[in-house]
Amino acid sequence: MEFWELVIVIIGALLSLAGIIGCLLPFLPGPPLNYIAILLIHFFGIAEFSAQFLITFLLLNIAVIIFDYILPVYGAKNYGASRKGIWGSIIGLIVGGFVFPPFGIIIGALVGAVIGELIAGKSNSEALRTGFATFVASILMIAVKLILAASLTFYFVKSLL
Repeated sequence: MEFWELVIVIIGALLSLAGIIGCLLPFLPGPPLNYIAILLIHFFGIAEFSAQFLITFLLLNIAVIIFDYILPVYGAKNYGASRKGIWGSIIGLIVGGFVFPPFGIIIGALVGAVIGELIAGKSNSEALRTGFATFVASILMIAVKLILAASLTFYFVKSLL
């Protein structure tokens, strides 16, 4: 392996690692970084992936990005979340991610949603129910992102062996 190829592989490996970490931290895009790592070694000729593989994982990335923003909001709205509860969840997710990563994201989303619902005038039980729905949706999306990122990392490593 030539020096420039080694540099590309190291950059790809760092992108893959950042992609997995990004599944837990809201300020990193997660699976798209893993996809970029795959593209990097593909287009530099270090590994070869089929067009079907690249298109499939591109579409999966797009779907995950869309659902990552929609599912928690949909889950919250489906359980009667108010606008304040949804904003509380988003703010809690961001603050929690910085204060106590990676678990702060989950706890922050739950606490933020509950606080937002309490501010909106909902009872404690309604606020907890809505907060829990937001929490479950957030956990589900983290799991989906981790599965996609791990799959891409697997193919990255496999293609180099």
